Amino acid sequence: MSPSTFRSLTLLLLVSLLIWSATFGTCNARRGKHSRQSRSFRTSMYKKKGKNHGSSHQHNHGSRSKPKNPPPVALVPPKKGHNSPAIFDVLHFGAKGDGKTDDTKAFQAAWAASCKVEASTIIIPSKHEFLVGPISFSGPYCQHNIVFQIDGTIIAPTNFNPFGSGLFQWLEFTKLVGITIQGTGLIDGRGAIWWQDYSSNDPLDGELKLIVPLNASVANLQTPVSSSFVGKMPNIKPTALRFYGSFNVTVTGITIRNSPQCHLKFDNCVGVSVYSLNVLSPADSPNTDGIHLQNSREVLIHNTNLACGDDCISIQTGCSNVYIHNVNCGPGHGISIGGLGKDNTKACVANITVRDINMHNTMNGVRIKTWQGGSGSVQGVLFSNIQVSEVQVPIIIDQFYCDKSKCKNQTTAVALSGITYERIRGTYTVKPVHFACSDSLPCTEVTLNTIALKPLEEHYHMYDPFCWRTFGELYSTTVPPINCLETGKPLKNQIQTYHDAC
Repeated sequence: MSPSTFRSLTLLLLVSLLIWSATFGTCNARRGKHSRQSRSFRTSMYKKKGKNHGSSHQHNHGSRSKPKNPPPVALVPPKKGHNSPAIFDVLHFGAKGDGKTDDTKAFQAAWAASCKVEASTIIIPSKHEFLVGPISFSGPYCQHNIVFQIDGTIIAPTNFNPFGSGLFQWLEFTKLVGITIQGTGLIDGRGAIWWQDYSSNDPLDGELKLIVPLNASVANLQTPVSSSFVGKMPNIKPTALRFYGSFNVTVTGITIRNSPQCHLKFDNCVGVSVYSLNVLSPADSPNTDGIHLQNSREVLIHNTNLACGDDCISIQTGCSNVYIHNVNCGPGHGISIGGLGKDNTKACVANITVRDINMHNTMNGVRIKTWQGGSGSVQGVLFSNIQVSEVQVPIIIDQFYCDKSKCKNQTTAVALSGITYERIRGTYTVKPVHFACSDSLPCTEVTLNTIALKPLEEHYHMYDPFCWRTFGELYSTTVPPINCLETGKPLKNQIQTYHDAC
C-alpha cells in the first residue's frame, strides 16, 4: 500500500468516527428529553390521583402532557328543574288540577316514582286545584328525605262514598324518614258535610259544664250545610293530614282548612317540627283540633296560627319532650294535655313546655284533663308567658273530665305533679282558675308565679278561683288572690302500683 493510499484510509476512518460520535450524542440527548417527559407525566398522574382518589385510570389514558393553568371548577349542585330526575310534578303523571277531575291516581303514581329516589321532591303546583280522595303515602321502603311541595290547593271529595264505612284520615304519611311537607298551598278538607250531625254523634267538650250556666247559647253549635252532598256519613270522621310511625317530620308554610275532624295529627312519631303553619276552621266546627300529638316525642311547634273548633293543640298519652312557643290560638279550646286515662287506661306524659302564647276568644287557656279510673302520670309541665284575651277559663286542671251527662265515680287516677304556671296575664269571662284534683291521688307540686287575670268587665258576675285537693305553692301574689292551694304534701296519698307507674 502506497503512503498516499494509507493517508486516505486513515482520513476516512477519522471522519467516520466523528460522524458516529455526533449521532450517538444526539440519540442520548433525545432519550434524556423523552425520559424527563415520561417522569413529568407520571408525576402529573400521581398528583391527579391524589386529588381525585378513586377516579378511573381511563380518564386520562393516552395523555402525554399536563395542561397549563387549568381553569378552576365550581363545585355547585345542579339546579333542580322539571327535567331533573329528582322532581316529580303531579301534572306529569296525569293530574288535571281543575278541581273536578279525581287526581288520586296521579298522586299515587307520582309518589310511587318519588319513593324510589332519595331527597326527591313531589310538586303540587300553584294555580291548580286537585281533587284527591283518601290516600296513604307509605314507607317503610321509601328513600329518605322526600319533600312534598304544596303550592297549589288539594281539596277533599264532597261526598262520603270514597271513605267507605269510615277512615281515620284523608291524607296519610306512614313509616317515613325525613319527610317534609312545605309550600304556600292549601289543604281543604271541606268538612262542613261532616259537621251536620254533630249534636247526635259527637260529645261536647267536658269543660262546657263550667260555662253553660253563664252562656247557654253555646249548646247550639250545629253548622248548617247544604243538602246536595251525597252518600251515607261514616261513623268515623277523618283527620285531614296524619303522620304515623315516622322520623324527622317537618310541616311548614301550608294552610289546612275545614278538616272533618283533627287538622294535623302525629302518632308514634319521633323528631317533629311544625312552624309557619296556618289552621283555619269555624269556632263551632266540632272536634276539629288544630294539632293533635299522641305517642310522639322530641316535638317542636312554633310560629304558628291556629283557629279551630276544639283544642288548638292537644297532647295525648305517650308524649314527651314537647316544646311549643310563639303560637297564636283562637278561636278554639286552648292548649290541652289530655283527656288522659279514658276507659281505665294508663297514660304517660312528661317534659312539656308551652310558652310565649297568645290566646284570644278561646274556651280554655292552658288545661290538663284526665278521666277518673285511669293510671300513669303527668309530670314536668311548664306554662309560661301566656297572654289571654276574652278567655273563659284561662287555667284548668280537671281530673273529673267527662264528655257525657254523667260519668262513673272511680278512685284511681292519673297522677299529676310538677306543674308550673308563670306569667299568665290577661282577661277572662267566666273563671280565672279551676283546679279539680283527684280525692285519692291529689295534684302535687303545683306552683304559680306572676298570675294577673282580670274579668273582661267588672260588672259581670264571675266565679272565684277554685281548688280541690291541689297541693303547691305561690311564688308571688296573684290577681285575683288564689288562696285555695294546700301547702305541703297530702297525708294519705295513694301510691300507684309498679304496673300503673310510668
